[in-house]
Amino acid sequence: MLGDDIDTDIIIPTEYLALKTIDDMKQYGFSPLRPELAGQIEKGDIIVAGKNFGCGSSREHAPQSLWHYGFRGIVAQSFAEIFFGNSTTLGIPCVCASAADIAKIGELIEADPEAPVDIDLDKMTVSCKDFSCKCTMPENARAALVSGTWDPIAGLIDSEKEIAATAEKLPYFK
Repeated sequence: MLGDDIDTDIIIPTEYLALKTIDDMKQYGFSPLRPELAGQIEKGDIIVAGKNFGCGSSREHAPQSLWHYGFRGIVAQSFAEIFFGNSTTLGIPCVCASAADIAKIGELIEADPEAPVDIDLDKMTVSCKDFSCKCTMPENARAALVSGTWDPIAGLIDSEKEIAATAEKLPYFK
């Protein structure tokens, strides 16, 4: 559970970007804000935050780091636009919920830190224990995540023959 304006320098501080791999960076994620998180994140965890999550610089290290840390979803009041796009392109659902609903989820997490938080992209709900609320995200991102077509590079690779055929028809590729 995090607050408002969690920027990319909190997600992965700039001084650790020179490390060779994202795996090397794992231990430093969120270190300015929550040093106790280091090494405690498990695959499948979901971040619950306030407004403007992912603000700051638009570096792709931040969502890539989140994926490698093990996060598989983010619930916030709002997201920085570039961060949202970089995250959903990696397959990380970023959904918005109201301040009141996020506060309720926060209360449930405070009372039981092991309480699972689930994002249902079919029903567009977030649930924690017996509480459930509506969430939103742009339909094109939701549809891509649900259908498994969120990765544009995979789409290009899968369409290699069609791309080559189109390139053959274009005079400037000959």
